[in-house]
Amino acid sequence: MTAPRFRAVLDTMPAYTPGKVVVGPDGRSFKLSSNESPFGPLPSVREAIAAAAAEMHLYPDPASVTLTEALAERFAVPCEHVALGAGSVTLAQQLFETVGEPGAEVMYAWRSFEAYPVLADLSGATSVKVSLKDEAHDLDAMAEAITDATRMIFVCNPNNPTGTVKRTAELVEFLDRVPDDVLVILDEAYREYVRDEDVPDGLALYRDRPNVAVLRTFSKAYGLAGLRVGYLIGHEPVVAAARKTMVPFAINRIAQAAAVASLKAEDELLERVETVVKERARVREALIAQGWTIPPTEANFVWMRLGDRSPAFAEFCAGYGVAVRPFGAEGVRISIGDREANDAFLAAAEAFGVE
Repeated sequence: MTAPRFRAVLDTMPAYTPGKVVVGPDGRSFKLSSNESPFGPLPSVREAIAAAAAEMHLYPDPASVTLTEALAERFAVPCEHVALGAGSVTLAQQLFETVGEPGAEVMYAWRSFEAYPVLADLSGATSVKVSLKDEAHDLDAMAEAITDATRMIFVCNPNNPTGTVKRTAELVEFLDRVPDDVLVILDEAYREYVRDEDVPDGLALYRDRPNVAVLRTFSKAYGLAGLRVGYLIGHEPVVAAARKTMVPFAINRIAQAAAVASLKAEDELLERVETVVKERARVREALIAQGWTIPPTEANFVWMRLGDRSPAFAEFCAGYGVAVRPFGAEGVRISIGDREANDAFLAAAEAFGVE
């Protein structure tokens, strides 16, 4: 029997690997592999979710008007500058589809968000990967790698999985070197965790740059990873293109309601973020005291470049009931959880020992 014919690129694409869940010998389980918030939805958000659940027999608003208006008001931008997607990764896919075709190049640092290569391949575009320098984007090298075929550049700031950032002067200098017809996406999934005052808010940069757009999510700081809501803020031509590639009804009724309620409760949510930021500092300082080299991080995770020890380290942590995220023979990313989870990880790291 002849098999159906699929695109050849599928034979070369690795499947996305989600964060694992492990259980230690004492029955404890700490998932620090997916950069999730350690906090559940606030009571007011749960109430909005329950109300929306009563209307699950109805289709969601395909244009997400209420959420779009809420985001536009929150960030003082026109509604025409807001696009939505089922999580920021789906919005990234929509963006890749707006520029991807044979001969088109899309650029990003490497290592950075692991979905970029997969989305580029699916879109038909050619990936241009520019190596990190000191665990951060090498913006000079990225600017020099721009060609006539470059259509889009992703700058993940803070970078996933290293947590490093680019500051205002160097990012502005880079944007000034990018041709006007090349789209630059500032992927700011972890923006709420940034405490370095010299790290620019992408929304301040996009306003007078028509080729710059900002990508954010409700999954991390807002604690809605299970509902999948992301948003893009950019100028009207960029947003219009992203909306064209959105699957109808992609953002369900519950997700829309939860996102709107989360914006209303933002002050309370950001108090929780501050707790994570304090734990981040404690975990990093403890690891450094143990002898590990840990780059500064502005995200809700820390990065350990362990080379070929990475898989063994992850396996060792699993023995303590702690799931962390190894990236091949490069390094390990550890999410910041609650204090108990972080202490369990620190115990595992100390027992594993610095080589």
